[in-house]
Amino acid sequence: MKIVETYSHLNGEEYLLVHHPDLYKEIKAVIREVDASKCMTKTSKEKTMRGKKLYSPEMLNKEFRKLFHKRGWAESRYQYYVTTNRAYLQDIVNLPVDQQRDYLAAKGVKEPIKSYKQTDFVKDRIAIEVQFGKYAFVAFDLFVKHLLFYSGGVINVGIEILPVKAMTEDPNGGRMMSTGVAYYEGEVYNVLRHGRASPPVPLFIIGISP
Repeated sequence: MKIVETYSHLNGEEYLLVHHPDLYKEIKAVIREVDASKCMTKTSKEKTMRGKKLYSPEMLNKEFRKLFHKRGWAESRYQYYVTTNRAYLQDIVNLPVDQQRDYLAAKGVKEPIKSYKQTDFVKDRIAIEVQFGKYAFVAFDLFVKHLLFYSGGVINVGIEILPVKAMTEDPNGGRMMSTGVAYYEGEVYNVLRHGRASPPVPLFIIGISP
């Protein structure tokens, strides 16, 4: 596959270029090594294109997972305790998870709620999400997951890898992926609409195509 377009939010790409140029090259190498033609294995069940062969998100993710794991990128989980009290949140956000519980207990919270978020690929404080799913999953990555890992001190930059619009549709106007799959142009537009400082986390969004 190849990189078609990129968008750097709050100097996400610049961070990679200055602090981790080798890992940036590694990410680009993984993208180049993915052979999307091997992943056209999904048989559509949608009424408008029943029986048509489409790119399989499951197979694409499997290929990326294999190549990133080969280079030492691993899953990371950020555990935390939930609170709706803004003052408590500000106090506990950078504390280890056990200390978060102790803090809330000391404030009289009888049953603190423990939760977590998971990112598939993390290395040297860089998180990568590869998304061939629906729009809601990408919005969650960009505006919740990367931000949570960043504010919790787990990462310094979040990377989102998405198909460009051209990958989801064939030249004749048909589809190459299921209806509703998020695409690069649309998600960058959503980020731009929120303004230059939102979400408040350095991001690097990469649009790819076969």
